[in-house]
Amino acid sequence: MRFPEPRQGEDVVAVSRTLSPALVLEAYKAGIFPWPVRQGLVPWASPDPRAIFPLQSMEPWPRTVRRALKAGFSVSFDEAFDDVMRACGKRPGEGTWITPDILSTYSQLHRLGWAHSVEAWRDGTLAGGLYGIAMGGLFAGESMFHRVSGASKVAFAACAERLRERGFRIFDVQVLTPHLSLLGCREIPRDEYRARVREALHRSARFT
Repeated sequence: MRFPEPRQGEDVVAVSRTLSPALVLEAYKAGIFPWPVRQGLVPWASPDPRAIFPLQSMEPWPRTVRRALKAGFSVSFDEAFDDVMRACGKRPGEGTWITPDILSTYSQLHRLGWAHSVEAWRDGTLAGGLYGIAMGGLFAGESMFHRVSGASKVAFAACAERLRERGFRIFDVQVLTPHLSLLGCREIPRDEYRARVREALHRSARFT
């Protein structure tokens, strides 16, 4: 499948009936990502504007994040990928948007070294986390969750610090939400985002 060029005013650029590791990787290279499956179809999105966390101009963490960082969580990387994915997909009263196909596809990407997770633990129990795809100097965050207040903030901060330390250029968070805005994320035009992706893919950076 070849993805078309996004058109102005259009966020969903394609729809497919299948999902595969190769298709997901091809999409991320084009600045496109899969949205939750609906009625057996996979929408592929390239929102305009696009939300990122500015790795090269990181400011001090806001007070809520600093408080969470002092709350006794421990952090790990790639220790509980499938558990993080399942937890991210659970929405109270809505079942899960992470279907078996999505879980299987991203689990394969994890085993292949493309997909990664960040875990926040409290007393040996998974309290929060996030997962995403790393390609060159791009990290595309997919989703995050928390079971204990502050845990997702800790996972996000740990992820951002690791990305900056290891030379990543883009921390993509897809669509800006009030929560992501509080963490310091911001929007940029889609064309600028896609240009940055093309540059970032030429870099060599390793998440783990």
